Amino acid sequence: MVSSIQSSLGTERKVITELPGPKSRALHERRKAVVSAGLTNGFPIYIERAEGAILLDVDGNQILDLGSGIAVTSIGHAVPELIDAVSTQVAAFTHTCFMVTPYESYVEVCEELAALTPGTHAKTSALFNSGSEAVENAVKIARLATGRQAIVVFEHAYHGRTNLTMALTAKNMPYKDRFGPFAPEIYRVAMSYPFLDGLSGADAAARAIQQIETQVGAHNVAALLIEPIQGEGGFVVPADGFLPALSEWTTKNGVVFIADEIQSGFCRTGDWFAVDHEGVVPDLVTTAKGLAGGMPLAAVTGRAELMNAVHEGGLGGTYGGNPVAAVAALATIKTMRDRNLVARARELGEVILKALRTLQQDVAIIGDVRGRGAMIAFELVQPGTKNPNAAAAKAIVNYCNQQGVIALPCGTFGNVIRLLPPLAITDEQLADGLSVVASAVRAAG
Repeated sequence: MVSSIQSSLGTERKVITELPGPKSRALHERRKAVVSAGLTNGFPIYIERAEGAILLDVDGNQILDLGSGIAVTSIGHAVPELIDAVSTQVAAFTHTCFMVTPYESYVEVCEELAALTPGTHAKTSALFNSGSEAVENAVKIARLATGRQAIVVFEHAYHGRTNLTMALTAKNMPYKDRFGPFAPEIYRVAMSYPFLDGLSGADAAARAIQQIETQVGAHNVAALLIEPIQGEGGFVVPADGFLPALSEWTTKNGVVFIADEIQSGFCRTGDWFAVDHEGVVPDLVTTAKGLAGGMPLAAVTGRAELMNAVHEGGLGGTYGGNPVAAVAALATIKTMRDRNLVARARELGEVILKALRTLQQDVAIIGDVRGRGAMIAFELVQPGTKNPNAAAAKAIVNYCNQQGVIALPCGTFGNVIRLLPPLAITDEQLADGLSVVASAVRAAG
């Protein structure tokens, strides 16, 4: 068992006011006057400290975090190694722009990415600020390197909020609605969604490949872009064999295989990357979220011949690979290794899946339980059907929030609850959180 990170806040969930409390409500009123209404809050409690798996709000409530800031703080909050690394770097220098005067930590992050990402081929990386930037640059690289234009993406996909990445994203509301026109030459094909389509991985891949070849033409495709386990789309885990078949097809047809590991990467699924589960080796991998423990950092890592095909100055950005974020990534990766968080993610997944599948037997609104490692979700349905039950998902999230537990909704139809606990969560905290989730599901059912 991996030891947990001790928290000076105390490790127990503690609700001492109604949620949100009076100080949070006052801050929310201030927020309305100066923050765009386009930014929403799933749970408008205002945080002043966090440690381990506990968030302390301004009213003194201790909230159990089962979301990790959407898979970002995988190593936990306020990890000493991360604090020390960031504090030391801030005192040294905070910015020079790597494209002007470089620094060693950027190079070290790229060395780590070359070692950790799948495959033994020569790899290089470019660092950016956000997942959207990483995906956008991966597409740029694939188009330049292949001389082709078409990008293939999948149903239920989420890849970001820039103009190009909105085009890559499947769901209209709230991500795309009335923000067009979008970037061209994006083609969407069917995803393997075992709960809804019942297909084997091989059959689902054959369906997708047929769509590509008949509707786009393999010779026109620069890249196939896929989340190995979909995130915002509902934690859709493709059937075994789906990803290897797609990878084989891309290799055969000179198409760049891009794995979007932004939510699933860095130990989250019980492997360093979700594609490791079936031994798939992408040409390019995009990462962000769990990479730097909460500091803004993203990367594109891939085959050197693809990454280096870009002309000098073709990639970059003022803040990309910022030195503070870079040392945070190095500390985060070291912590993952030292604490064997790959193994811990698997342990957490076993506990969560067992609890949810037991609950599923008793509650008719859970249609499917799925996921891998500490990236687990359950899909809510109308009893006796596979029809989405978004109302139940909303009720479950609200119930959890009122009990001081963060649970996140997702899914194309808004009917999936995802659990993304920090890998530093204790067994006792997890049991407490799952107890609240179970009560919420029973109440909704």
